[in-house]
Amino acid sequence: MSSCKPYATPVETSSKINASDGMLLANGIHYKSLTDALLYLKFTRPDITYAVQQGTLDYGLRINASPAKSLVAYSNTDWGGCPDSIRSTSGYCVFLGDNLISWSSKRQPTISSSSAEAEYREVADVIAEESWIRNLLLELHVPICNVTVVYCDNVSAVYLS
Repeated sequence: MSSCKPYATPVETSSKINASDGMLLANGIHYKSLTDALLYLKFTRPDITYAVQQGTLDYGLRINASPAKSLVAYSNTDWGGCPDSIRSTSGYCVFLGDNLISWSSKRQPTISSSSAEAEYREVADVIAEESWIRNLLLELHVPICNVTVVYCDNVSAVYLS
């Protein structure tokens, strides 16, 4: 990859954009042509496909044997982060031992009046996800005996929870 030539990405890499800013990519001509070219290379040049696949073995999500049998989750929210709708963007990740087994990142369906409310909504979502995972593991005969821990960086949301 050291001799590769850089190419401008069609993805916004600096600040957040609103609905009126992204019109260049909205029609998708540049993005579609780049995507089509990559798909063409993927199917017509198996040597490139193989080289990329071999060069990216260290990337991805791996599930390894882990002695820890506990569920731990981390949640966070960008309160009012969308410049168009003022809705919050929320995300969480759930670990079973050392392995990431579930995650989500989405815009909340409603506008929150405070950061505590936005964070509390996300904590509620991650608790619902962990309850579902607990029940699934129980059906698979892998019961979780430890208490589930949810980490949240908003003190008000923690006190509400």
